[in-house]
Amino acid sequence: MNSIFRKSMLSVAGLMVCGGTVVGPAVAAQAAPATAGKGKGERSAGYEYEAQPNFFYCGPASTRIALSAEGKEVSQDELAAKLGTTENGTDSAIDITRVLNEYTGGKYKTTEIRDDVATKEQVERLRADVRAAVDQGRPVVANILGGALDIDGVEHSYPGHYLTVVEYKDDGNTVLIADPASPNEPTYWMDVTELANWIAGRGYSS
Repeated sequence: MNSIFRKSMLSVAGLMVCGGTVVGPAVAAQAAPATAGKGKGERSAGYEYEAQPNFFYCGPASTRIALSAEGKEVSQDELAAKLGTTENGTDSAIDITRVLNEYTGGKYKTTEIRDDVATKEQVERLRADVRAAVDQGRPVVANILGGALDIDGVEHSYPGHYLTVVEYKDDGNTVLIADPASPNEPTYWMDVTELANWIAGRGYSS
């Protein structure tokens, strides 16, 4: 069985609270414009943030944020139907990639981080994938598990969650996360190694 799918199925109970809390109606923030080059080693994909409206729509919400960079206005309900999202959540990054490709003509691929802790090679692969995707205006959707610290030392913890990587700086060593479960703090910066370990055991769509 594919390890992403297996890990997802093993953590169904965690996916039931993928957003950590019910955030109420979806909240759209102002769109962030794409920047061809904010500075040396920096790039951002244009996107529109929208919070998930309930505790299990993290997959559809993250997918919607990614698709907004393509100028596609797709409702979270439509995406949830295509993803097979239920109150148990969205099964795996494979489903996210499948639906992203339906709307983008096959631009996305799924990458697994099979180990419990990301190897140096897996961290470098993630950094390269984020850079390549964002350089093309394509946000990355990550399936994460557990807790991780942002660069300000704030912990973000979920028993199963999806979020979107929309920008990088420091040549990809630091990435900006758009978190659909956190409308009061919709984005935060994280070291790419920390993100890789947050994804470990699961996968991402880039």
